Formats: sequence, structure tokens, C-alpha cells
Amino acid sequence: MIDINESVMQFLLAFIVVGPLLGAVAALLPAPPGLKGKSPEQAVLRHGVTVTGVILLAAIVLALGFDHDHPSKMQATTDISWIPALDVRIHLGIDGISLPLLVLTALLTFLCALYSYFKMPSGPTPKAFVALLLVLESGTLATFAVLDLLLFFLAFEMVLIPMYFLIARWGGEGRTQAAWRFILYTLLGSVVMLLGLLLIGIKAGTFDMVALATDNGRSLTTSVQVIAVLAIGLGLAVKTPMWPLHSWLPDAHTAAPTVGSVLLAGVLLKMGTYGFVRILLPIAPDGFADFAPYLAAFAVVGIIYGSLACLALARQGAKGDLKRLIAYSSVGHMGFVLLGIATMTPTGVNGALFANIAHGLITGLLFFLVGALKDRTGTTDLDTLAEQTGAALYGKAPRLGGLLAFAAVASLGLPGLAGFWGEMLALFGAFDPADDLSRPAFLTFMAIAAFGTLLTAAYLLAVVRRVCMGAVPQDAPQLADVHTYEFAAWTPLVALTVVAGLWPKALLGLTDPAVQQLLAGGTR
Repeated sequence: MIDINESVMQFLLAFIVVGPLLGAVAALLPAPPGLKGKSPEQAVLRHGVTVTGVILLAAIVLALGFDHDHPSKMQATTDISWIPALDVRIHLGIDGISLPLLVLTALLTFLCALYSYFKMPSGPTPKAFVALLLVLESGTLATFAVLDLLLFFLAFEMVLIPMYFLIARWGGEGRTQAAWRFILYTLLGSVVMLLGLLLIGIKAGTFDMVALATDNGRSLTTSVQVIAVLAIGLGLAVKTPMWPLHSWLPDAHTAAPTVGSVLLAGVLLKMGTYGFVRILLPIAPDGFADFAPYLAAFAVVGIIYGSLACLALARQGAKGDLKRLIAYSSVGHMGFVLLGIATMTPTGVNGALFANIAHGLITGLLFFLVGALKDRTGTTDLDTLAEQTGAALYGKAPRLGGLLAFAAVASLGLPGLAGFWGEMLALFGAFDPADDLSRPAFLTFMAIAAFGTLLTAAYLLAVVRRVCMGAVPQDAPQLADVHTYEFAAWTPLVALTVVAGLWPKALLGLTDPAVQQLLAGGTR
């Protein structure tokens, strides 16, 4: 790690949050400054790659300058009064919980911009596409960096409009209905969440998340905490998404362009679970404890439901859409994240945070691969894919088939890859939950979730068998293997999936001290 002055760290974090917004404004200018291309469209796409690349570089420098010996301490902090009458402050900072999500967001957005430079989704002008992508990045990064409840809400909502337009204008069949369902579900959840945030701020006398976490609910009565957890939790659960509030997700993923699906699964879903950890666990612990068994119950139902839906889509003869299948798999995987959080233990919460990152890497890769298959075959229908490839993707495009198999086994939680550790730690957390929680109930939840891992393996292996493992027919049409730009966009995800699986301490060493302190009474 490198020694960087605190003022430089503050600038880097502020730049990471604001930089994409400035880039979005520049993208809408007649010609993006300083960049040229063979056409205005190519120039603006190159602008998107440049801006997201600079933000990723700043995030990496920020991570290198982070004090890894004290990951529980808020670092690179900026605290400026914004609305004195409401005590709303522009308060930014990162710790071991938010830093990995910040870097993941910067990485996935850069890879999406790079992929779009070579494979721009069909739709309106690239100017609007790049501007929306950068606004989406800014809102997501701000969500993980702000330390004020009202700023958190503003950042949380900021991502809705760009994602709506990415689905509605650059999506596929059924995109308008899917985009409306996405925004209606999330907006309704957010209205209720705002009421809960206001309740906490008014009753506690501050919206500062650090001060509230340090107070650890002592200034809030149990009834206020219960109401706040119910209201805020509902909004967060919609974004996660938690069963039964998940129904917007499959349609949104199926209709979204490839990069939209990557960012939706890899980044936006994490905003909900991050809110559970950053806001509800430390600020309203008594209220959260009352709802924890119900959250765990909904989580394990989501694990089983998502897996059974995927099995139904993956079986032979079913009219299964591969993008829809991966969307339902996200419901199951995020169920493990919620189960880990519901245990209210360091083991479970660390597992949830690890699973968050693993899901972003692996599912992001899966949606990239499905997008590549659709570009080559014109479909994501499993039966049609099996017919066009002769169920022989290994033989026709061995690198593409190998990557699909790799992503599948990573997603099912193969030991040695990133998907294993988060789910295992969430199950360990359920084996021995917090003292105030019913251990028999959580042992039951653990057993049900463990059965869900078997179902996950079943449907993912069925997909690999149907698409990859047949004999190559003699009259099979040509199928292009992995292109250079695809290799460049996917390699970081593959590498990080392996590194996180073989060296989990790199991530757990960041999150564990911060989680321990958060559960013990806040973040200093």
C-alpha cells in the first residue's frame, strides 16, 4: 500500500463521486472535449471509456492509499454543512465495508463502457447512452460514499431514471413494460423508505450516519426503531430484491441491454443490502432484531423459489430464457446475502458482504456471456440456443463455452472460487445467530438454505449440459469465439473471481474489523 496525504484522499473520493456527473455533462456537448473518432458517435463512446477509466484509476489509487491497518475507521472524509436548518451535511467517507463496493462499481462501469465502445446496443444516439451510464455510475458511487441519511436517499434515487431509460430505450422485446415496472416498484418502496429515514433523523436530532451508528439506537425508543426498520427495510428489500418483492427483476433483466443487466445485477442490487448493513443494523439494532427472523424466513423462501424457477426454466423442453434464468438466480443468491445479514453476527454479515462482491463479479460475467451468445445467435431462448449450437458450444466456440462453464460453476459456489465463501459464511452465521435470536429457527433456515445450494448446482449444470456439451453436427453454422474486446472486458472478472476464491482474506480483512465495530456500536 502507498502513503497518501489525507487531503488527497478526500479529493479522490469527492472526484470519484462527482467526476462521472461532469463527464455526463461533457458527453452531451456538441463534441466531447479532447477526444476524436472516425465519427461523433465513436468519439462520445471513447469519451465514456475515458471517463470511467479515470474514475476506476482514482478508485484503485484510493484503495491503495486506504489505511488497511484500520479498516474500521472512516477515511477520506469530507464533512460540510449543506442545509443547516435540517442539519443535512455533505458528509463523505469510506471504510472496509464501502471500499470494496466502490471499487466494484468503478470496475463494472468501466468494463461496460469498454464493451459498449465495440458493441453499442441498438437504440437512440450514443450521446444519451453515455451520459445516462455516467449518471448511473455517479449515483451508485455516491450511495456507497455518503454518510448522511438524506444524501443516501438522494443518491439511492438518482440511479432510477438512468436505468429506466437504459431499459426503455436500448432494451429488447417488452422493454417499455419492464422499465415501467422497475421504476414503479422501486419508487413506491423508496417513498416508504424516506418516511423511515425522516423518522430516525427527527427523533434522533441528526441525519449523520456515523453519529447515529455510534449512538447505536440509544436515542431511539424500541417502537420508533420497529417502525423505522419496517419502513426503511421495505424500500431496501425492493431494491435487493427480496422475495416476494422481486417480480420486477426478471422482466427488467430480460428486456435490458447487456450492459444494463450487468450493472443492474452487479451494482444496483447491492445498494439495498448495503443499506441494511450501513443503516439498519447499527442505527436501529433493537428494531432490526424483532424483524430478523422474518427477514431470514423471506430470504430462504427466496433461495428455494429462485432455484426452483431456474430449474423450471432449465429443464429440457421448457421455454426457458437464459437471461431470465440468471435473473431468477439473483433472487436466490441475494437470499443468502439477506440470510447472513439477518443473523446479526460478524460471521453472517461478513458472509453477506463477501457474497455481495462475489455476486457482482460472477453474475456480471454471466450476463456479459449471455449477451455475447445473443449477439452471435440472435436469441437467449435455451431451446433455440441448443438447436443453433447443437448443444456443442465447447466444440464450436471453445473459449466462450469454457467461460460459460467457469461462470456457472463459480455461481453454484464451487470451493476455490469467489461464490463459495459468502454462502458458506452466511450458513455458518445462521448456525450460531445473535444471542437475541432463536437458534432453532435459524438452524431450520440454515438447513433450507443449504438445500438451496443443491438446487443451484442442479440448474446451472443443466444449463451447461444443454448449451455446451453436445457433439458438433457436421452442418452446424460457424460461431465466432471470444473477440479481443470481449476478452479485455471479461478477463478482470475471471481473475478477481479466482483471486477472491483462493485468497478470501484480501476482502474479509477489510470487512471484518468494520463489521465488528458496527455491530458493537457504530463507526468512529
